[in-house]
Amino acid sequence: MSKATRTPEGAFPGIRHDHGDCVAEALSAAEALCAQRGVRLTELRRRVFELVWSSHAPVGAYDLLSRLAREREGAAPPTVYRALDFLKEHGLIHRIESLNAFVGCRTPGQAHAGQFLICSECGMAAEIDDSRVNAAIDRRAKEIGFAVHSKTIEVEGLCPPCRDRAGEDGHGIG
Repeated sequence: MSKATRTPEGAFPGIRHDHGDCVAEALSAAEALCAQRGVRLTELRRRVFELVWSSHAPVGAYDLLSRLAREREGAAPPTVYRALDFLKEHGLIHRIESLNAFVGCRTPGQAHAGQFLICSECGMAAEIDDSRVNAAIDRRAKEIGFAVHSKTIEVEGLCPPCRDRAGEDGHGIG
């Protein structure tokens, strides 16, 4: 894989994926990043982070609230939204705009734009980062005098397991 493209191995987790290790690694990275920045990963922020990472499928704020309410009395939308804002501000999670949902960031602490492949069948999302895509957007925006403030690209399709089940050959529109 070239330096231009950062796509994690197994971007869409397979059958042998150890999600416990995945969550543990993400939590360790989040703790280290917060310590480095001198910010607190409070118990509530940590729990919301764990709930976001409980799957590779994006999760909505009200789903998080529902799960959190089963664990703690007094869980309310503002507390969940404040925790999500903190996690997003520090690059620990991403917001998938088209789904109004959140997913864990696979490369926290590294500058990158959000590029996501979202499976329309199972709901899983894979974060990719291709610097060539970012450069093309920046170049064209500059050519027309547009000031880019943020970039999130969301591509819908079928992940490898769902594509295999559907019998698709992997060639999309092009």
